Amino acid sequence: MEHWRLHVGCPFAGSSSSPSSLQQQPSMNNAAPRVAASPGKAGAPDTTRALDTGAVTKRLQQELMGLMASSGDGVSAFPSGDSLFDWVGTITGAEGTAYEGCTFRLSLKFTSEYPFKAPTVRFETACFHPNVDTFGNICLDILKEKWSAAYSVKTILQSIQSLLADPNVDSPLNTHAAKLWGVNDEEYRVLVQRAYNGPKAA
Repeated sequence: MEHWRLHVGCPFAGSSSSPSSLQQQPSMNNAAPRVAASPGKAGAPDTTRALDTGAVTKRLQQELMGLMASSGDGVSAFPSGDSLFDWVGTITGAEGTAYEGCTFRLSLKFTSEYPFKAPTVRFETACFHPNVDTFGNICLDILKEKWSAAYSVKTILQSIQSLLADPNVDSPLNTHAAKLWGVNDEEYRVLVQRAYNGPKAA
């Protein structure tokens, strides 16, 4: 059985520290989220930080309303728990691709610098893909140096959805997936399903 090989060849790759354990099957809590701003540092209040946090909170609330109003495009996202700065997103694999029928769960973590700094985005559901490593890190330029304040959560999720169908094999995080892409479609699909469903999957 081939093992995933981690190769940090992505020029946009961030920290390779492991997030929470990758989940085999995604689940979403569709209950209306309780919105709360990220708590400030202990000690005397920082007025500038409070103002910045308020602006970020307003922006994220607007994006949340926009996402809740749209549907049918295969992406969704909601705050996770009480914090508006931690989100859970889902992406449905496009029809006709190796990811058809798969729904991937991702984590999005925002800072008080959003939207001028991209959130940290990782796959929580295991994903076999040239531009995704075993920790769920994603090689995507708009999450690094190509980020723009004009982008949104929906932009991010749709870009990752497109990346699933059209990877950048020249900057792989998973070299084995990159070598199989477009060369051995059958084995590639098997490994996608094995990662998604677990090692016991056929």
